[in-house]
Amino acid sequence: MPVVVEVAVDSVESAQAAQGGGAERVEVCAGLWEGGTTPSAGVVAVCRQRLAIPLFVLVRPRSGDFLYSDAEFEVMRSDIAVARDAGADGIVTGALRADGTVDRERTAALVEAARPLPVTFHRAFDFTRDPAEALAAVAETGATRILSSGRAGTALDGIAALTSLVRAAPRGLTIVAAGGVTEDNVTRIVSATGVREVHVRAAVRRDSAMGYRRADLRLTKPSLGEYARAVTDRGRVAAIVATLAEQ
Repeated sequence: MPVVVEVAVDSVESAQAAQGGGAERVEVCAGLWEGGTTPSAGVVAVCRQRLAIPLFVLVRPRSGDFLYSDAEFEVMRSDIAVARDAGADGIVTGALRADGTVDRERTAALVEAARPLPVTFHRAFDFTRDPAEALAAVAETGATRILSSGRAGTALDGIAALTSLVRAAPRGLTIVAAGGVTEDNVTRIVSATGVREVHVRAAVRRDSAMGYRRADLRLTKPSLGEYARAVTDRGRVAAIVATLAEQ
């Protein structure tokens, strides 16, 4: 079975580059520099208009932890409805409790709100207190995928844990390797762990076309600043797809 390549994107341009490079799915987000947040309805709608491949939408109301207030939970339910109505093919979301366990009740409610779309439990999984406990909890919610780096800084560093997750995952729950997956390490990660889906960024730096620049003023915190951004590179996506095809 071929390995599915999913690309995390934060713009229509990046989504089109991912599709052009041979990705089988995109995860549409905002704020990727802060771990990803819910994209605007406009970005989702235009991506849907321009893409032929499946489009999953991240539903995460803010950066930081995954312990949400009642108001934030209602925002998530509303964002799921917006994404579903805009033509999303899947939702990526999840919630934790203060004790580091999966919030089964709220996650299950989000899964129910997304129906009939499949739900991926995102990298909140890697912030749980116990992987076996979290795996069983996610399975109970009705989610069909888990994004994970194996609870390490990168999927490469988490190979051993990812291998264990793949072996332990119940039927119907897919482990997707995520975190620092590149054309240089994807073969090793897939071969060692047995994952059949990978989640990549495949980005490059894109300098701004602005001629006039304020060097003394900044609004953003990331190191790229106001006059550069990271965009998905079609060539990098194609290299990952080609590398996997050679296995």
